Amino acid sequence: MSTYAPGRPPQRPYARRPGLPAGVTPPAGARDAQEWHVTADAPRGVHAPPELVQLLTPEGERVEHPDYDIELTAEEVRSLYRDLVLVRRVDLEAVALQRQGELGIWASLLGQEAAQIGSGRALTDADMAFPTYREHGVAWCRDVDPVKLLGLFRGVSNGGWDPAEHNFHLYTIVIGSQALHAVGYAMGIQRDGAEAATIVYFGDGATSQGDVNESFIWASVFNAPIVFFCQNNQWAISEPLEKQSKIPLYKRASGFGFPGIRVDGNDVFACLAVTRRALQNARDGQGPTLIEAFTYRMGAHTTSDDPTRYRLADELEAWKLKDPIERVKAYLFKNQLADQEFFEKIDAEADALGKDVRSRCLALPDPPPRAIFDHVYAGAHALLDEEREQYLTYLAGFER
Repeated sequence: MSTYAPGRPPQRPYARRPGLPAGVTPPAGARDAQEWHVTADAPRGVHAPPELVQLLTPEGERVEHPDYDIELTAEEVRSLYRDLVLVRRVDLEAVALQRQGELGIWASLLGQEAAQIGSGRALTDADMAFPTYREHGVAWCRDVDPVKLLGLFRGVSNGGWDPAEHNFHLYTIVIGSQALHAVGYAMGIQRDGAEAATIVYFGDGATSQGDVNESFIWASVFNAPIVFFCQNNQWAISEPLEKQSKIPLYKRASGFGFPGIRVDGNDVFACLAVTRRALQNARDGQGPTLIEAFTYRMGAHTTSDDPTRYRLADELEAWKLKDPIERVKAYLFKNQLADQEFFEKIDAEADALGKDVRSRCLALPDPPPRAIFDHVYAGAHALLDEEREQYLTYLAGFER
């Protein structure tokens, strides 16, 4: 483990749905909590929808699945719980730093911890991961110092970590472009005959991007060893899922010629089991898989966003009952796999981590202005050299 590291959307007509009080008109794109709750998972006493792979209920009850299961030791479950708690602590500290003016922006993973930790822990050392700008949990699993992530959003680096060292690519801001990079990398693995696979992360909004769909085509035609991991957090900034697709996202895979599966994205056990299987299938030459992790973005899209302008508070409250951390905690308690001392120890470690991340982030030095020209190309480049000299001459004019 590494050291501790605008405008309002256009309004549209909205028919009041059953369950909403008379006279209440939700914001554009919002869904009422009752409707969305039964979509995410069934209430107690009712079996989860067959299309959703779930191994741990929101109440912390272990359930079986005919196609996917996983055997975890008590220590492995405690380790997953620790990952979830510490990653959330880093995320909350980063949000606080941004609100205090210490980061330019931050994309929170709040609510998506299980999807990231579960899939991240399914990776082998040889596998390669391609993130968006929100995969802080996967970065944790790949031993990337959290302060390296904060440095990017603080504006003191362009990434800060070596992708080859961690088998974790730099964050990608352009929506969906990393899917093309990941497929190309996977085709390279295939040609090298390596025992490895590639995983690429993106959100539900990115499935409307041409780059992602072109990646599906190439991966399918060339049978590339890749897992497409879509974190469907229900909102592409302020655009709801129904504006992205008329069918469940995982079903899109069949149109491209490879399997797709939907998993409870708040269930770390299920995310681990499903991703582990898909990655092994890729390594075995069975080609790509699309995993739709059905989860929810509990916070804002980024710290520049205000989700109260487009979604209902009731929806958020309903999803709080499916918190990925609380269900693992409940499982540990119910099965007597951890005591109060264990949870207090993890909380103390999380507090120490938060303090360490904060102090080291604030101590990050500002890079010299000329550093913006570093690492643009692998070698010398005449035009870049010329632009650098022009810029340095411009800066020197302020020193007279």
